[in-house]
Amino acid sequence: MRRLLAAPEILVAPGAHDGTCARVIKELGFQALYLSGFETSAGVLGRPDVGYLTMTEMVARVGALSDAIDLPLIADGDTGYGNPLNVYRAVRRYEKAGAAAIHIEDQTFPKRCGHMLGRHVIPKEEMVEKVRAAVDARRDPDFVIIARTDARATMGLDEALDRGAAYHAAGADVLFVESPENEDEMRRVCATFRGVVPVLGNQIEGGRTPTPGVRALQEMGYALAIFSLGTGFAAAKGMKDYLEVLAATGDTSGVLKDMILFGEFNRLIGLDEHAELDRRHQVSG
Repeated sequence: MRRLLAAPEILVAPGAHDGTCARVIKELGFQALYLSGFETSAGVLGRPDVGYLTMTEMVARVGALSDAIDLPLIADGDTGYGNPLNVYRAVRRYEKAGAAAIHIEDQTFPKRCGHMLGRHVIPKEEMVEKVRAAVDARRDPDFVIIARTDARATMGLDEALDRGAAYHAAGADVLFVESPENEDEMRRVCATFRGVVPVLGNQIEGGRTPTPGVRALQEMGYALAIFSLGTGFAAAKGMKDYLEVLAATGDTSGVLKDMILFGEFNRLIGLDEHAELDRRHQVSG
């Protein structure tokens, strides 16, 4: 993960809402993937990202995706699930489950998705202690601690930048200034920390931050771009289209061209690998 972040090219990590999505991400040549709390809450609970999801549910998802593929996984740690001691435990659990990086945020609880309004933040000093606890908790020095601030929404960009500097001083390896609202703000975030600490950009289609494309993000100075929710949005659209046709006509033949069918899907999720493993470990009679 650190090698990828240090490369001159921006690291692009698409969101993986399930194991099949993770396999597609790897097959298409991406070098890392991202697991969002938003998509986990939507996929596991069928609920919005407003504080319902527990650490146990998120750690289980981290473990499942880490077992599915061997790409570095960046995982959403929400607020760290409590105080600095809860953050300490969360980092230990995420690292043990197979994540390569975790981000924690300075929102109050119950937290909200970073592109929703109505977010509030804890005192800066409290988040500094959370970052210190996260750094103290990791066992592998290559495990990456990402500190996120949501201060832009209610306190302005200056406060968000000030908090980012404090979180870096506390030991954060990457800064995540959530939801800048135009490209000038995005450039200012990158300029503030250029040469000091890598900066993450969160790209959500239809969200509060512009989505100018990977080339523009790299030119601005972002080291890492997570396309956190788009795969889930695309999957939901595909499912809705399929089910609308089934409900209206009782016949899915008209949508076959828009689907991955049985044989290709089995290959995608590793049936060939399973067959080879099964052959290697057959008990001879």
